[in-house]
Amino acid sequence: MAKNKIIVVGGGLSGLMATLKICEAGGEVDLFSYCPVKRSHSLCAQGGINACMDTKGEHDSIYEHFDDTVYGGDFLADQLAVKGMVEAAPKLIKMFDRMGVPFTRTPEGVLDLRNFGGQKNKRTCFAGSTTGQQLLYALDEQVRRWEVKGGVTKYEFWEFIKIIKNKDGICRGIVAQSMNSMEIKAFPADVVILATGGPGQVFGRCTASTICNGSAVSAVYQQGAAIGNPEFIQIHPTAIPGSDKNRLMSEACRGEGGRVWVYRDGKPWYFLEDMYPAYGNLVPRDVASRAIFKVCVHMGLGIDGDRRVYLDLSHIPADYLERKLGGIIEIYTEFVGKDPRKVPMEIFPSVHYSMGGIYVDRKHFTTIPGLMASGECDHQYHGANRLGANSLLSAAYSGTVSGPEAMKYCKEGKQGAALTDAELEAARQEVQAEYDKIRQMNGPENAHKLHQEMGEIMYEYVSIERDNIGLDKCLVKLKEILKRWDNIGLTDHGNWANQEAMFVRQLRNMILYAMAITKAARCRDESRGAHAKIELDANGKRKMDGEELVFMPRNDEKFMKTTVVTYDPKTEEPIVNYEEFEHSLIKARPRNYAVAKKE
Repeated sequence: MAKNKIIVVGGGLSGLMATLKICEAGGEVDLFSYCPVKRSHSLCAQGGINACMDTKGEHDSIYEHFDDTVYGGDFLADQLAVKGMVEAAPKLIKMFDRMGVPFTRTPEGVLDLRNFGGQKNKRTCFAGSTTGQQLLYALDEQVRRWEVKGGVTKYEFWEFIKIIKNKDGICRGIVAQSMNSMEIKAFPADVVILATGGPGQVFGRCTASTICNGSAVSAVYQQGAAIGNPEFIQIHPTAIPGSDKNRLMSEACRGEGGRVWVYRDGKPWYFLEDMYPAYGNLVPRDVASRAIFKVCVHMGLGIDGDRRVYLDLSHIPADYLERKLGGIIEIYTEFVGKDPRKVPMEIFPSVHYSMGGIYVDRKHFTTIPGLMASGECDHQYHGANRLGANSLLSAAYSGTVSGPEAMKYCKEGKQGAALTDAELEAARQEVQAEYDKIRQMNGPENAHKLHQEMGEIMYEYVSIERDNIGLDKCLVKLKEILKRWDNIGLTDHGNWANQEAMFVRQLRNMILYAMAITKAARCRDESRGAHAKIELDANGKRKMDGEELVFMPRNDEKFMKTTVVTYDPKTEEPIVNYEEFEHSLIKARPRNYAVAKKE
């Protein structure tokens, strides 16, 4: 009997975990990756992975992890999904430990734990400051075992272009393109799982890799998959600003005792500790980012008047830093030329992560039958704001759900009719014609300049602080950029490793994704988590209360719902609706990090 063939797109933590689970259940996997699997963006996660291991005698509990996650996400995450994730977390850590992940341990040999933002208890397991890399490499080794046995076929340096549906509208394959030969090929499957990460490059400079462009998500969005909560974009409070990209300085810096400060009246001002005494430097990312932005932009107290504050580790013993944060220190020293063990680092918030993504159910099926999504590219686990170190957890956990559910779907015979050779060839030819058309474009517009413009307007209007007039302006400008895309000119018209043509195709997808993010932000008239919207007066000016901006309050009655964005193929406009979700397990309450949760 033929084995079920499942296509997994994305070789990061979620994609590899799904692949492993499918192989263990007797399926076969075609694994597609835009880059070598070992260079997937999960590699860049530094600080750790959350799980209630309670090795510090703090009487931590799974319920506390559950509550911290829901509270941190400002009560917008599906609570049943989150409950499943936090309950599985300790088992996942034990599994990774058995796989050989070199978790940092105490002198007694017990798993060490560190603090992370939005959590009072130490529950972040870590492998120095290269946790993502260690988890990714461990999973890759497990997948290689199946690859040797013939259960996995890797397609590295292949780009996912679109899905292929059968005559009943069920997803039964994909079209992909080799990044070297530029060959375009159609691949059949019983189920397709997307694990393609976030859309950071939509904002231009960000902490994400240049491969994190959201193009795959946008492609299936245009084919009928809904996007959930796209307006919730996480701004990481501590990154090294750069002219090419921003580089992450992990939350582990603050978890290990790092302090954020600027000079005020000639003296260091530890403003997070003043503003939020209960959590101090370990407030969640949305709160810390807004505070830093306020201090630099509104109060003008940034270093030398610039958009920078100090992240100080210099008071911590150097040998301790080397053991716990060696990789991070190396990055800063390499790119800035200063030693964080001796002088404070200079940082500023940067676009980092997408809480939203493809709209899925708890089994990780999208609104297109036969298509699944897991990892950062799904919308499910983080609500309006992600807690640090929950990303590796949600990636690993979602793969343990999507893989077995894909196999179950096949066994139940829900996949419908297989694609015929004619259908596969028709899909391939359609993509080939689109690509050939792009390759011949010779207009006056430069694709990279258009991308830069898009990133700048997205950062200006749809990042840390938002208001409706700015969002309206952003939408108008994005539509203009979409029109200008038609007039792009390529410098490379060849057909070997033509990265320019591929980028042009991705850019169009990014513009449409940016429109979905912006429209969703425009429609949500409240402040919740990473979505902080400023009230405007009758003249369209930002409201002030003394020297403080007035933000719209959280509106549970109207907006405690999941944003669901669909694509209108006729107008290319995003259509915004709202869906109910499960939030009965923990009752919503005001979110205030100036006091401890129980106070």
